[in-house]
Amino acid sequence: MSAVLVAAALRHTDPRAGADPLTGRIHHDPYAGGASAADRCALEHALRLARALGARCLAVTVGGAEADATLREALATGADEVLRVEGPDTDGAGTARTLFDGLVARGGPLPDVILCGDRSTDRGTGTVPAYLAHLAGASQALGLTELAVEEGELRASRRLDAGRRELLALTLPAVCSVEPSGPRLRRAPLPATLAARTAPVPVVAVTTAPDIAVTAGPPRPYRPRPRVLPAPHGEQPRERLLALTGAGAPPRTPPRVATPATPAEAAELLLEYLRERSYLP
Repeated sequence: MSAVLVAAALRHTDPRAGADPLTGRIHHDPYAGGASAADRCALEHALRLARALGARCLAVTVGGAEADATLREALATGADEVLRVEGPDTDGAGTARTLFDGLVARGGPLPDVILCGDRSTDRGTGTVPAYLAHLAGASQALGLTELAVEEGELRASRRLDAGRRELLALTLPAVCSVEPSGPRLRRAPLPATLAARTAPVPVVAVTTAPDIAVTAGPPRPYRPRPRVLPAPHGEQPRERLLALTGAGAPPRTPPRVATPATPAEAAELLLEYLRERSYLP
């Protein structure tokens, strides 16, 4: 297996962004923004896969000029090239469409392997990798904890319930999202960090039209309305109150304490109880 290009799709976020209470203007901290822990883990996986496959590593993101900081960090840690895509960035489907169109507009072959974080820190839903795999016509493996090349194949491990794991053999092209519990991003050397500060960042601008027109209907309650019950019978308030509360109904069956001597006798008591209430013939 020989991959031409391994890409890491990163998300630049600012966890300390705030809004002015009077004007509503958003202000960012230029030193707090960056990639999330899951995206940094995806970049480390991309660097390792590129080395194992003898391929080039591309770091790509969707955003404005502030996202250059994330791409420069990717360059410093060993990415061969970077790309910033400017375009609609509204939801998971829109971000995936902008990212895919940017990779197409970049020219050249599309990546054989695309690595993403399982979700971003700006209230991301984790749907971008799935949408991206659909657009690229690639296989997808989401929520991975391990990813490596073994015996010429791309192998992955995914966490399941009850402490189980699912082992996957992926075919290319593939889109993979990883959890932040994997390997930590390597530390960039000082010469590479200094060189990345002035390295040019290619930018591709795309205009993505929505695939589906959203039609809003009349507002309605989320839950179904309660059923309309008939009014209680009775001319006097006391009679209606007794009908509502059931105070005048016959007394309920008193509880019975059973102490069977054997398991067979206990089973017979349970069956008899079910027959009395028509649960059994």
